[in-house]
Amino acid sequence: MTAVLFEHAMVLAGVLFIIGLFGVLLRREVIFILLSIEVMLNASGLAFVAAGFRWGQPDGQVMYIFILALAAAEVSVGLAFVLGISHRYRTLDMDQVNRMKG
Repeated sequence: MTAVLFEHAMVLAGVLFIIGLFGVLLRREVIFILLSIEVMLNASGLAFVAAGFRWGQPDGQVMYIFILALAAAEVSVGLAFVLGISHRYRTLDMDQVNRMKG
């Protein structure tokens, strides 16, 4: 991977992270928020792998494996919350589920 490809990978990771961040901030349904978090985690994993390859270190790949494990745990806990919210409130819209406050 040359320096130009490294920069392209970092720009792609940044764009994906921003898309995921806007998804978390703007969407109101729990499923879309979880998907946006997954996009952000994959963007950070791409950045770690590209940086690790750039500097010839395997640390980026190790961090990506850690991110994959973290994403799997996040999905399992998130889907458990989705099922609980759906069962209790009969909706996945976070604006309608504001009774969870306090």
